[in-house]
Amino acid sequence: MGILVDTGTGVCVQGITGRAGRMQAHYMLEAGTRIVSGVTPGKGGEVVEGIPVFDTVAEAQAAAPAEVSILFVPPAVAEAAALQAIEAGIRLIVLITEGVPVHSAMRLRARAQQAGARLIGPTTPGIIAPGRTKIGIMPARFYSPGPIGLISRSGTLSYELGAQLSAAGLGQSTVVGLGADPVVGTGMAELLQLFAADPQTEAVVLVGEVGGGQEEAAARFAATMDKPVVAYIAGHSVPPGVRMGHAGAIVQGGTGSAAEKLRALEAAGVGTARHPGQVAGLVRDALKGRR
Repeated sequence: MGILVDTGTGVCVQGITGRAGRMQAHYMLEAGTRIVSGVTPGKGGEVVEGIPVFDTVAEAQAAAPAEVSILFVPPAVAEAAALQAIEAGIRLIVLITEGVPVHSAMRLRARAQQAGARLIGPTTPGIIAPGRTKIGIMPARFYSPGPIGLISRSGTLSYELGAQLSAAGLGQSTVVGLGADPVVGTGMAELLQLFAADPQTEAVVLVGEVGGGQEEAAARFAATMDKPVVAYIAGHSVPPGVRMGHAGAIVQGGTGSAAEKLRALEAAGVGTARHPGQVAGLVRDALKGRR
């Protein structure tokens, strides 16, 4: 069944009447996502793509309960909107919004943990279980159903690696965009633990980048797994102090470099690729003799 989401998972779209929310709701429906409600304050009573719109998440939950809320809202209101979903009892929050202040992300992560909820993002492309549901902005055509879990700090690289794995006949159980900010709601190691316990997932691909300690934490857990893990780290030529593009992709104080991350992963027995084009071959080799 993969992790976090599956066929029939009910979804609330916060910000559904905006340009991005409306467009992405259309694409999610095309991918088979079960969207049960939308929320935009002051737009209650409207209908978007056949989906009823409510003024608050509490009203939406009373009429059509959802398990997941995905947010297409401006950074200034992202914290309040996500808190509204948590307080309404939704236990998986997918925060697409870019530019969320670090302190807002920290407060949201703490509040989600206190409530027994899980936050994915900010700045995440979302989650896709190919052939079953898509809760995010990933192009569904790049992915196919199969036994490979994929965790990525980069949205575009998750598309690239999904397409390459699919072309190699290595479909995906679930693909999760971690989020590209310095503080994210759910870490790479936490997601790796979920894949380790998932019977459908036979191997996991990690797509990391410079900055932070997500990959090192994942390496420590990967060393305990009985499933193969393959990793690609972007940013080998990024000099210290220069941001690669994402807010969290920066080498500071001599730590967080691609070389350091690769050393940690290799010491944990993780197969490491120096180029995205090598990932599918490493996964295929790792699976030999295991099926």
